[in-house]
Order: sequence, then structure tokens, then C-alpha cells
Amino acid sequence: MINRKLKIRNGFDGEKLISIPTQALRTISSQPVYISHIGYYPKCRYHYRRRRTGCEDNILFYCLQGKGYYVLDGVKFVLKANQYIIIPATTKPISYWADLDDPWSIYWVHFTGSGLQSLNNTLQIGMDNSPVNIPFNGEGIHIWEKMYDSLSQGYNIPNMTNANLCLYHFLATFIYPRKHNIKVTENKEKDIVEKTIDYMSRDLKQKLTVKDMASLNNLSESHFSKSFRTSTGMAPIDYFIYLKMQKACQLLHTTDMRIHEIATILGYDDPYYFSRIFKKTMNFSPEEYKISVKEIMDLE
Repeated sequence: MINRKLKIRNGFDGEKLISIPTQALRTISSQPVYISHIGYYPKCRYHYRRRRTGCEDNILFYCLQGKGYYVLDGVKFVLKANQYIIIPATTKPISYWADLDDPWSIYWVHFTGSGLQSLNNTLQIGMDNSPVNIPFNGEGIHIWEKMYDSLSQGYNIPNMTNANLCLYHFLATFIYPRKHNIKVTENKEKDIVEKTIDYMSRDLKQKLTVKDMASLNNLSESHFSKSFRTSTGMAPIDYFIYLKMQKACQLLHTTDMRIHEIATILGYDDPYYFSRIFKKTMNFSPEEYKISVKEIMDLE
């Protein structure tokens, strides 16, 4: 279990969050479906939320990086990068939280209204649904930004109605991705990305360049980079660094290795440079991360 003092509902570095006041929501309650809360939590370590009596809203989670977990009525699911889930409104208990070593970055939206049940029936949104794999949804993120910006301008009826109309388009990019200009990666491109990630993972100590990765797949650097980013939402080098830092978290969590030893294993000759990269990626220094993990393990 996570230390209760370390559980965080919000307040993450770089987060975006809007909760529309109840009084403002009453002015648009005649609309069949409308947004009640919207947010983005980047690398939200210690994110945890428990709703003992469920939630009267649908909740869409889109995981961009990392992973997390959610429990619906006693059933546990894992939500990973490039997956989304729509949790339907329910009175059953709901819990969700970020993975400790590889915390998720998530876009999320709460939406409700008198037409919610009809929408759920039409789209077959139910408690038994599992996370859905999806290519990087750039269009969905673009629409999310429009909804957020509209609501940021104030809670008058035009701003909220505009955001609510965008909501339908936003949902459609997830449910019908092939109809919304999301470039669904063809099998050949999937093979390219999977082959490259496997090559990265087999030797995290190596010093790779985009040219090296492109050559591995007999592609130009520009073609390779575009294919990789389309599939993962990240540049190739950023993804490789992310794999290194994920491995560093595991070593800090499960071993007594020193920082300089972990840096060497991951191909960093300078442990101070490694520490800077770790902090930039994880929002914690390696020392802070190791201390926090020890505190949690002592309290389990």
C-alpha cells in the first residue's frame, strides 16, 4: 500500500485542471452531455484516488506514457501507454492510481448529463470494458486543448457549450480513430517500431543515435523518426532515455546499487549528468526517489 501521506489527488508539476462549479453546471444542465471536470497530469507519481460510492460522471482516461491501475467493483485493470478507457457512471466503488516506478501521464475528462445513459448504450460503454489500444491520438489531444482553453476563458454558457460540442468530436477520435485522420500504423511500420524498441531494450548501455536506429531499419532518418513518433508519441531518442530511466527506477527500487553504478550500467560515464537526466525525466533526483521508495516499503 502507498503511504497515506504520499497519496496525491492533484497538484502535480505541469498539471492542468479545471473543475466547473456546481452553480455554473446548473446553467447547462439541459444539455444532454456536458463536461464537469477536465485535466492533464504529467508523470503524476503518487497519484491516487478512491471513490467509495463511485462517480456520477463518465471518466475517460488516456494514458500517454507510463502506466497506472484502476479497480472497478473489485476488479483490477492496468492502463498502459497508448491505451484509453471510459469508465461509466456508477455507484460501485472506484479506485485508480499511478504505478510507482513508471507513473502515468494522463489526459482525463469527466462528463455527465441526462443523455449519458443513452450515450453509453449507443457506444457500448460498460463496467466490463477493458483498456483499448490506440495509436498516438494527436487529434484528440488537440481537441482536448480546445475544450480546456474554452473553459479557461470563463464559465459562461457560450464557453461551456463550445467545450461540450467539442466533447463529442473528442470521444469520436478514440472510438472511431480510423475516421479522424489518425494515422493508424500499418503492420510494416509497427514492425519497425517494435524491432527498434526491442533493440533498445536489449542493451540500455549502448549510445544510440537516430541515424543508428534508422540504419537498423534501412530507412532515412526523417522517415524513421516520423514513423516512430506516430506510433509512440515520442521521439526515438526521448523513448530510449525513457527506457533507461525506467530501468534506473527499477534498480533504485529493488537493489542497493549506488547511483554511479546504475549510471554506468545505463551507459552514462558521468553520474552527475545521469542524475540531471533522471530528475528531468522523473521530476525527482535519484537520491530523492530512492528515499521515497524506502519510506513506502517500510510502511507496507
